[in-house]
Amino acid sequence: MQKSPSPRIHSHQFDEGNPLAQKRILLAAILTALMMLLEVIGGWIFNSMALLADGWHMSSHMLALGLAYMAYRAARHYAQDRRFSFGTWKIEILAGYSSAILLLVVAAFMALHSAERLFNPVEIHYSQAIPVAVLGLIINLICAWLLHDGHHHHGHNHDHGAADAHEHHHDLNQKAAFLHVVADAVTSVLAIIALLAGKFMGWDFLDAALGIAGSVLVARWAIGLIKETGKTLLDAEMDHPVVQEIREALDGLPVPAQITDLHVWKVARGQFSCILALEAEQALTADQVRRALAVHEEIAHVSVEINLPEYAEHVPRETA
Repeated sequence: MQKSPSPRIHSHQFDEGNPLAQKRILLAAILTALMMLLEVIGGWIFNSMALLADGWHMSSHMLALGLAYMAYRAARHYAQDRRFSFGTWKIEILAGYSSAILLLVVAAFMALHSAERLFNPVEIHYSQAIPVAVLGLIINLICAWLLHDGHHHHGHNHDHGAADAHEHHHDLNQKAAFLHVVADAVTSVLAIIALLAGKFMGWDFLDAALGIAGSVLVARWAIGLIKETGKTLLDAEMDHPVVQEIREALDGLPVPAQITDLHVWKVARGQFSCILALEAEQALTADQVRRALAVHEEIAHVSVEINLPEYAEHVPRETA
């Protein structure tokens, strides 16, 4: 008795990871940890609450960088684990989402702490705080340079527009880490301005006022990142231009077919999976559908169900 051929097995790991970002985030986390220790020790030695507060504030960014690094490690470690139906890329997105929430908490802490200082001012040790703040800014700028994503794109292009092409290739985990160090850099810049104004012009209130302004800016970044990562986690991609491209590609099938069900979601940076059901009046194969969609290389995985009307029941149905 002849055995039926084994079904084809293909990988559902659609993202190759970002080892360069992983290494750079680890380096940035180490630099941030060293700066955090310097600020905490400096604040304790110089009896500067401002330095102590900024040091503990920086610890939240170190935690976020560590989270981003561990997400890369976990995604690569479980890459061949068959429990993950569509790969492990969303481990990185989950880390980015968590990091964005942490960034929002940091913004709230900045606002509350600054408001408290505004109504209850304390003595600031300007001569000791300014050099440490400048050093912190230098470290933050180095980390921001390490984590800056150049957003390189492949040559395949449709009429998505520049903004959509840019969105396709975001590494949201790296972006979350980048926003943390940029937020810290902005905080350092505002702190330096406030410290200089306080020392040479006596504007003690500016430290708290600029802290509140910085918290609003950081909160806006955090909310934007929460929306972006949350959309990916919830598979809210049916308004993406690639969905219309799929519909247009299916209009070019050799046999007229009507879409009765369509689901599209993101499985990697710039990569989508698609499940669709078609109703065709004549014989149509799944391979013909795949060939029609192959022009769009961002569609990495396609599952097709083909249904025939009642009067064509003699033609075999195909699901692939």
